[in-house]
Amino acid sequence: MTQQVQVRPISTDEGNRLLRIVRRGTGSVVTWRRAQMVLLSAQRMPVAKIAAVTFTSPDRVRDVLHNFNTDGFDSLYPRYAGGRPPRFDLKQRNEIKKIALSRPADHELPFSTWSLAKLADFLVAEGVVDDISHEGLRAVLRDADVSFQAVKTWKSSTDPDFEAESSRVLQLYSIADGSVEPGPGDPTVIFCFDEFGPLNLQPRPGKHWAPIAAGRGDPAAPRRRRRRAVYFRTQGVRHLLAALDPHRDRLYGHVKTRKGRTQFLAFCRYLRALYPPEVRLGIVLDNYSPHLSTRKDDRVGRWALENNVEFAYVPFYCSWLNRIEPQFTALRYFTLDGTDHQTHAEQGRMIRRYIAWRNQHATDPRLRKVIKRASTIKRAKVA
Repeated sequence: MTQQVQVRPISTDEGNRLLRIVRRGTGSVVTWRRAQMVLLSAQRMPVAKIAAVTFTSPDRVRDVLHNFNTDGFDSLYPRYAGGRPPRFDLKQRNEIKKIALSRPADHELPFSTWSLAKLADFLVAEGVVDDISHEGLRAVLRDADVSFQAVKTWKSSTDPDFEAESSRVLQLYSIADGSVEPGPGDPTVIFCFDEFGPLNLQPRPGKHWAPIAAGRGDPAAPRRRRRRAVYFRTQGVRHLLAALDPHRDRLYGHVKTRKGRTQFLAFCRYLRALYPPEVRLGIVLDNYSPHLSTRKDDRVGRWALENNVEFAYVPFYCSWLNRIEPQFTALRYFTLDGTDHQTHAEQGRMIRRYIAWRNQHATDPRLRKVIKRASTIKRAKVA
């Protein structure tokens, strides 16, 4: 039996970065597709299934994974040849990029960040180039995929059981995908669970098709949709408790007024009722407090023992390991964006109808691509 090609182990920071690329609706489609392949492989999805999900060949998936293992995130961004010859040779461009990515303090300079003027002067003083304009320097950096960006915070997993928990979650995914056989005591049916919300009643921004003349102020053209500018949220909020069966590709959801331990266990009882008691279930979920047993309330642990269920918790700050997360992106796009629901009943009805439609058409070959694409889009892209 040949060994499956898989991406190398990735860190929490790399996993979150891949998830941001997949969720983002802008940028290169090539980068989005490659990041999707790497992220699915990090979740231990086999190459053949990744190829089916991303609508490409298994050989293409293997090439992307091998390139990522060798070059990291640089392999996700396409390189296109052609055009006029560069003014600076490759050695000069690499040195410009290297200095731009360094800190001025590393060169014993008394400032904390580079401006184009300071960077250009330093490059000339160091003999990297004879002369370079500010716009020319900007163009060189842009060609090297370097831009001026804000400094952001970062967060790594502080879970002391990170390795054990992440390995168990990935093992359950392998069982769900059928790539490994369940061992003694392993679940045979896997669910990915999470909450979505809060669901407010408010007019939400969105996009729709409209005549071009409507955007140019033509009074004869049909008007584009409008949403209320003034509204009051007086009817409280709702929460969606949802679960994904990755093997059957089915989504389940209940809309509740609260998302406490009682509601969580009620939804778990619903999932338990879908299969005979002798079938062991595995539920992948996060460490939200209602999902845990405490000294004051151990109902979750007792219920799992009594009902042949295993709870597999993802490590802290590792929501990217939960396969249900991308499903919420499509749910928000198709049921909330561009809407102005007047009641929670109307909003909940739309959500339930979408889930039923998704499950009904998930196996339809004509709409399969729409379903898979909808699971990862952030915003609609129109070419």
